[in-house]
Amino acid sequence: MKLLIFSLTFICTLSSSWAQDFFPLDKSPMDAAFLPDHFAHDRKPGQEAIIKVYYSRPQKNGREIFGAKVPYGKVWRLGANEAVEFKAYRDIELSGKQLATGTYSLFAIPAEKEWIIIINNDLDYWGAYSYNEANDVLRVSVPAKSLDQELEAFSIRFEDLGDNTAVMRMGWDKTLVEVPVKY
Repeated sequence: MKLLIFSLTFICTLSSSWAQDFFPLDKSPMDAAFLPDHFAHDRKPGQEAIIKVYYSRPQKNGREIFGAKVPYGKVWRLGANEAVEFKAYRDIELSGKQLATGTYSLFAIPAEKEWIIIINNDLDYWGAYSYNEANDVLRVSVPAKSLDQELEAFSIRFEDLGDNTAVMRMGWDKTLVEVPVKY
């Protein structure tokens, strides 16, 4: 009986020590964007995925973002933490340029009036610190637009426009960029 009580006490103590090893909530939580949008009310059951994007969502927190926190003219990881993962489940076009089925990283070079969107072969690294231009698969330029309302968290969202076309929207603070997608 003493052995049973000791064993249960040991297991309970061990279990509670494991719980203390978890990290606190991230200030820039992970999120995902899908084409078709898996959360849209008009999504058809069984509709296959075309694109999935994993990214982290930093908050504005009263900071000046573009041109300051995110400098113009420099490669940005599009969010926070890990480099953004962009997965195309079939061959697609981004702003008229072909992209083969596969998993890539996604970056941008923001500017006041235009952003360069970059698809790169390198995967699984932190931020843009290891970014290597030699591994770019494609680059497209898209106009930067002003939003009427401030967007607190960096966000990516797809909108299916019909006829095998969509738009990938990326916004933060008072800036929005839209990347045309054809699938």
